[in-house]
Amino acid sequence: MNINKFVMPEVIFGNDAIHLVGESCFRLGAKRPLIVSDFGVSDVGWLEIVIQSCQKAGLHSAIYYDITTNPKDYEVEAGQKIYLEHECDSIIGVGGGSAIDTAKAIAIVVTNGGTIQDYEGVDEIDEPLPPLVMVATTAGSGSEVSQFSVIVDSTRKKKMTIVSKSLVPDIAIIDPQTLTTKSPQLTASTGLDVLTHAIEAYVSIASTALTDVQAKNAISLVANYLRPSVASSLNTEAKHHMAMASLQAGLAFSNAILGAVHAMSHAIGGRFPLLHGEVNSVLLPHVMEFNFLAVPKKFMTIAELCGENIRNMTEVEAGRKAIHFVKQLSLDIGVPQRLSDMGLDDEMIAEMSQIALDDACMITNPRDITVTDVQHLFKQAL
Repeated sequence: MNINKFVMPEVIFGNDAIHLVGESCFRLGAKRPLIVSDFGVSDVGWLEIVIQSCQKAGLHSAIYYDITTNPKDYEVEAGQKIYLEHECDSIIGVGGGSAIDTAKAIAIVVTNGGTIQDYEGVDEIDEPLPPLVMVATTAGSGSEVSQFSVIVDSTRKKKMTIVSKSLVPDIAIIDPQTLTTKSPQLTASTGLDVLTHAIEAYVSIASTALTDVQAKNAISLVANYLRPSVASSLNTEAKHHMAMASLQAGLAFSNAILGAVHAMSHAIGGRFPLLHGEVNSVLLPHVMEFNFLAVPKKFMTIAELCGENIRNMTEVEAGRKAIHFVKQLSLDIGVPQRLSDMGLDDEMIAEMSQIALDDACMITNPRDITVTDVQHLFKQAL
C-alpha cells in the first residue's frame, strides 16, 4: 500500500477574512510580527487594514513592502535586516506570490542563517521557522498554502526553487474581496497561473487521490469563472470562485508538485521581469502537447472539466480538446500568445533550457524530457 502525505495550513476563507490577521497571529503566540508586502497592496488599502488588525490585537509590527515582481535575493536580505533590527518574532505576508514568497524566504534566513542561496532545492531547511500568517490578495500563486518559495538569484539571473514542508504557513487567509482591486491584466495573468498549477498538479507523477480532487475542482472553477472575473472587477461571484480555485490549485501543487511549464517559466523569470502567469499561459499548451502521450486519459478528464463536449470521441480526440480550450481561453482574456510578443528571442534558449531541466519542478513532469526537448518547446513558444 502506498502512503501519501497531504500538508496544508489552517485556512480562513471568506469576505472580511483579512480583518482576522492580527487575531490569527496572536493565537500563534506572536507579539512583534514583520509585515511583508508590496507597494501595489499598500496603494489600494489592504496593507493598512492588516496593520490596523495587528494594532487591534495588541501586536507591535514592523513593515517591509519594497518587494518587486519576481522577488530578488537582495530583497530577502533587506527584509532580514528589518526583522532582526526590530526583534520580530513572526512574519505576516500580504500580497501575491512575490510578497508571500519573500516573506517565507525571510523566515528561512532569520532562523537558519546564511543566505537564501543556501536553501535552493528540496528539504534544505534544518531549523523551525517563526510563526507564519499569509494573506493572499491575488487569485494566482497559491503560495499562501504551499511548501514553495521562488526567489531570483540576482547574480546568476536564475529563479531558485526552494521546497520544504517547513514553508507551509501556519495560517492562510483568503479574502475574495481583495480581488476587486486587481487590474484586468493581472486578473488574467494570475488566473492562468491557477489553471497551470491545477493542470500540472493533476498530471504530475506525484499526484494522489487527495491532490486530484483539489486540482480537478480548480480546473472546473477557472474554466467557468476566469472570463467573467477578467471582464468585471465587481463580479463578486466570479471573484469568490477564482479565490477558491487558487486555494485548491495551491493545495494540489503544494503536494503533487508541478512540471515542465513551471520549470521553463522559472528559467525565463530569472532573467526577464515578466508576469509569471503570462509566461505560463504561453508555455502551457505546448507542454500539454508534449505531455499528452504520457497521460491521455487525464487530458480527456481535463477537457470534460472545462466543459468541452467529448461525447462519442476517442480518448485521444477528447484529450486534444483540453489543449484547444486552454489556447482559446488565453485568447479570450487577452494575454500574450507567444514569447516573442513579450520581447524574448532565441539567443538564450540553450542556456535557459539547461536551467529549466535542472529545476526541481521538472522532477514530477509526467513525460521524460531532455534538454533537446526543452529547447524545442521554447522554440515552439517563440
